[in-house]
Amino acid sequence: MIVVVIHTEPRRVDALQSLIIWSHRIGRVVAREAGSTTPSAQWRALATLAEEGPMRIGELAAACRVTQPGMTRLVASMVELELVSRAVDGDDPRATLLSLTDSGREAIDGWRRTIRDTLAPRFADLGPDDWAAIERTASIIAERTPNVVPGLAR
Repeated sequence: MIVVVIHTEPRRVDALQSLIIWSHRIGRVVAREAGSTTPSAQWRALATLAEEGPMRIGELAAACRVTQPGMTRLVASMVELELVSRAVDGDDPRATLLSLTDSGREAIDGWRRTIRDTLAPRFADLGPDDWAAIERTASIIAERTPNVVPGLAR
């Protein structure tokens, strides 16, 4: 077995860790300030379906980092709210594929607008260099995280 060791300066790794911690915090701030009572797992599930397309419940659970029983309960709620739909998987008639409905797409698009509108005042005073740094960081993250479902080529 070949083991590849990558040496990265601790402060750089700490910066990545801080990025994750602060992104979770900013998500909580947005939810609190917007008065959202929707579980964050629901937003993750809707966003995943919007970005990755239809998938089985086990794939969605893994992508959202929740248990399959937890995702089953969440999906039941989202189906009842008409945010997602279930259909027989053409590759395996015993399996079910979950898809985002038009209402689900409207909900996630609305939540993304809420995020934007809630955060805009907090960052309105940033200068061009800070905005360039944020835009570059977002671009790097997008490049390094092409999809959230390991092994799912879409």
